[in-house]
Amino acid sequence: MIRKRLRYKPKEGFAVPASPSWVPSSDHIAAVRLRLRLEAMEPPSGGKEEKLGGGEKSVGGERKKEVVMVDSSPGETKVVSLASLNSRAYTNRISLLLFVFHLLVAAAAVCFFCYKGVQGLLDFGSPRARRERHVLKFWIPPIEGASVLSIILAFVWQKTVRLYPTVMVHIILWASFFATMAAGILLLCFSLPATDGLGVALIAFSIGAGLYTCWVTRRVAFTGKIFAQALKPVAKFPDVNGPAYLMMGVGFLWILVWCFSIIGALNFYYPPLTILALVLSLAWTAEVMRNVANLTVSRVIALYYLRGMQSNTQFSFQRATTINLGSACLGSLFVPSIEALRIIARGLNLLEGEDEFLFSCAHCCLRVMESVFRYGNSWAFVHIAAYGKGFVEASMSTWGLFERNKMEELVDSDITSAVCFLTGVTSGALSLIFAASWTFSSHKHYTATVSLLAFFVGYLMTRIGMALPHACVACYYVCYAENPTSRLFDSTIPERLNQIDREGNVATPRFPRRPPTA
Repeated sequence: MIRKRLRYKPKEGFAVPASPSWVPSSDHIAAVRLRLRLEAMEPPSGGKEEKLGGGEKSVGGERKKEVVMVDSSPGETKVVSLASLNSRAYTNRISLLLFVFHLLVAAAAVCFFCYKGVQGLLDFGSPRARRERHVLKFWIPPIEGASVLSIILAFVWQKTVRLYPTVMVHIILWASFFATMAAGILLLCFSLPATDGLGVALIAFSIGAGLYTCWVTRRVAFTGKIFAQALKPVAKFPDVNGPAYLMMGVGFLWILVWCFSIIGALNFYYPPLTILALVLSLAWTAEVMRNVANLTVSRVIALYYLRGMQSNTQFSFQRATTINLGSACLGSLFVPSIEALRIIARGLNLLEGEDEFLFSCAHCCLRVMESVFRYGNSWAFVHIAAYGKGFVEASMSTWGLFERNKMEELVDSDITSAVCFLTGVTSGALSLIFAASWTFSSHKHYTATVSLLAFFVGYLMTRIGMALPHACVACYYVCYAENPTSRLFDSTIPERLNQIDREGNVATPRFPRRPPTA
């Protein structure tokens, strides 16, 4: 009975030789009996067992271990315990409840302000109606046009990065410099007090971006190679782009309604504070949308690397919008702040001299960053998507993998997140040039606010579109750290680690420049 089962219907995890004359050994029979006993075990009392895809089980909504038989050699069978990839427990529930509450309040506020805006437009002959019609005619169209342009740019950036990764890293780094410089000069040419301040800020950012591009020149080739290797699995999943495109569409529709609500907010109590609250709400919502796309792609790619599974994109998207949404909300709040602190730490790391105060400040900041990166980092989204961990737990587990494989210096020197950020900045600057030129020619009074909002919207839309390459690179690093011997990885990371050890040429927040080894 058992021999017949082995010959014609081998269980998953066994490699049965193709030879029809093969006869299972006693060790194979014992292993199959053990497997059958494990499958026949009843779930614990009070626990509800739910069979999921890929031979994984979830008991009582908690992560469990799945037992996998590995036939390593004749006469020897190993039993390996792997973490389940189908946790059904909701992660970071407090963050999820907070975001849902915020979303309900934001939706109610937007609907209320839209109602007030329509009410004001229908009040014919009043100064309020004339003002709101002015806003509707001259303020909203440039922003909506900038939104459409940003979506087009997001498609173009993502497609070109997938096709020409090495070249696009160079183009993005220098495009951010030229685009922000051009936007700053354009705003200065308008000779308006409000636009002058924005122009100076953009020119200062442009200079910083140019200096950063020169500083990371030696890392550009490796970054392009990482993009090329990490994006290879995308061809196996034609629909993996769907969630990012869906999030961009939802974001565009939300911005349409959001912009119209500004008309009503202008006539509400404390308009500046009200509009600031709406802007912060839009930023958090857009960041959550980006991380939902990030989690979806991360699960699809991580399961391919870790188990060789062809994961269902729709199921992964469903998990990202339900079970793992709390972690996406929490990460959306902290990861941008962490990245900003990382930039500050990089700047302090370059301080040299004998000033004890500056040295102490730099040392203190680096110590803080060491703790921050352990308990909160953008690499966490891979383990959140794959194993259903909470944000802090996933951050600790991913950083622990990097420490175990001595990859901290490599991931600290990674510039893929900076490349994705500068892609958003470039799109924001191009959207600003488009909207500012339009507004200045029609109604100069709105040029500054339209320019600022067009930059913001262009940045957000492009960041959502760039979630796919960013997630692929994160999966490549984390999954390599989890299983460096996998045949799905080439020698890109080992060669880079050897180069860093040999040359010692990468200065990072946690690892200052050190002399090369002999």
